[in-house]
Amino acid sequence: MGVVGVSFSPIGRAYARKMSGERPDPEESAALAEVDALRDEVQLLRKELSEVQERVDFAERLLAQVRAKELGPGGGA
Repeated sequence: MGVVGVSFSPIGRAYARKMSGERPDPEESAALAEVDALRDEVQLLRKELSEVQERVDFAERLLAQVRAKELGPGGGA
């Protein structure tokens, strides 16, 4: 549903014209530039999220090691 809505928006129409090879007007060029900037920002955010997930995984492994040492070989509580 959202894809259909975007396809009829000015940004969606501008992107469709870009894909078809038509020359966009200045307003559409601005919309396309904004879409490209947002795409770059999303890509950067995905990279940062991936790095954060790796750090969380590392921290979880360290905490598991500490807990295992505290519990000792029997692991009893």
